[in-house]
Amino acid sequence: MAQMLKTYLNKTTNAVPLAVFRIGFGVLMCFSIIRFWYHGWIEKLYIAPNFHFKYYGFEWVKSLGDYNYLLFFFCGIAALFVAFGLKYRLAIIAFFLTFTYIELIDKTTYLNHYYFISVLSFVMIFLPANAKFSVDNLLREKSYNQIPNWTIDSIKLLLGIVYFYAGLAKLNSDWLFKAMPLKIWLPSKYDLPFIGNDLMQQDWFHYAMSWSGMLYDLTIPFLLLYKRTRTFAFVLVVIFHVFTRVLFSIGMFPYIMIIATLIFFDASVHDKIIANIKRVLKPFRKHIKSPITVETYSFSSRNILLPILAVFFIIQLVFPFRYAFYKNELFWTEEGYRLSWRVMLMEKAGLTTFKIANSKTGQYFYVQNSDFLTAFQEKQMSFQPDFILEYAHFLGDHFKAQGHENVQVFADSYVALNGRLSQKYIDPTVDLYKEKESFKPKHWILPFKDDIKGF
Repeated sequence: MAQMLKTYLNKTTNAVPLAVFRIGFGVLMCFSIIRFWYHGWIEKLYIAPNFHFKYYGFEWVKSLGDYNYLLFFFCGIAALFVAFGLKYRLAIIAFFLTFTYIELIDKTTYLNHYYFISVLSFVMIFLPANAKFSVDNLLREKSYNQIPNWTIDSIKLLLGIVYFYAGLAKLNSDWLFKAMPLKIWLPSKYDLPFIGNDLMQQDWFHYAMSWSGMLYDLTIPFLLLYKRTRTFAFVLVVIFHVFTRVLFSIGMFPYIMIIATLIFFDASVHDKIIANIKRVLKPFRKHIKSPITVETYSFSSRNILLPILAVFFIIQLVFPFRYAFYKNELFWTEEGYRLSWRVMLMEKAGLTTFKIANSKTGQYFYVQNSDFLTAFQEKQMSFQPDFILEYAHFLGDHFKAQGHENVQVFADSYVALNGRLSQKYIDPTVDLYKEKESFKPKHWILPFKDDIKGF
């Protein structure tokens, strides 16, 4: 076993797939930052709100106010440097830090694909993605045709985890046997040409989409791994992600996944992509000298890098199953839900109001949430328990600072999950101002009056 591992770690492969991946990643990330800026989302999501919801343990991450524009600027420039392969190591570290900081400012904006970008860019820190076809090659007058095989396999593994775990998460009774939440979402697409008023309204189509989505996620990593099925699998990737992009507003994620899955193809495919890029850049390359020497890339600190990546992937494999430590329904309490590749599995809607009371006199009043939260923040807060608790503490601190005494905070909350009738969500007798955020089960969430079986 040890000998097999050693042989594998010493195996090399063509560097060009990693170069193409680097270029695609950098270009898409730079475009994403520009898109975010263009639509005014920096102001709307990170500057305008008076209060930001924080991830547990990352309360120290603060909005930079108007300096958030500078943060986005540096993130976009770092992405561009990554695409060019210019000062790559510094650029990818800068991108990882700035992008992740942005996402930690407010968990209201959490999306699985933002988390994916953070973990992917972290992995890329340890990969020689600038070994070939990069500005760094020109600066050091050296290029590398061969790189360790595990560097490309690490990206394949991460993509495989994302897909396969998303498929496992769909093995639940709501998704497979009730076609939820697609049965809610798809009929709302009645305005789509040709299929909106017909196909999207059909019950059988909702089930077909649910089952095919599950089968796609579970099988696509393996279909991409084998040469005989790779082209067919990539066609499925394109169809699946283009279709989901048409149906849902999920930003750049479909394009990111389409470009990322190119890493599974042989070097010959990537050589053609590089050849086309060179053709476009030909007018700018007349006075640029090619690298003088061509070598095989080798890591001087492999004994440090490999254990770090090994620990990272162990965490990625194990962390999504932390929900098993909680006895309550995952979709209801969301304890262990985030950061586990559970993609578009729930449709939750809630209405949560807060009562500020004086524990001595019994006097109380209700809070107008719009005085403190944006409409988007209030919507997210209304059905997510950690949001509710954090907001309750914010309200308690706010009114205590205003001079109110013996402050208690109670929540009156109703939540509907995947088409079910809404039910009371939070125990209205629990003073949330006394409850602390932790990894312990949230006893103040009322029991779910149904059963959802599966992962």
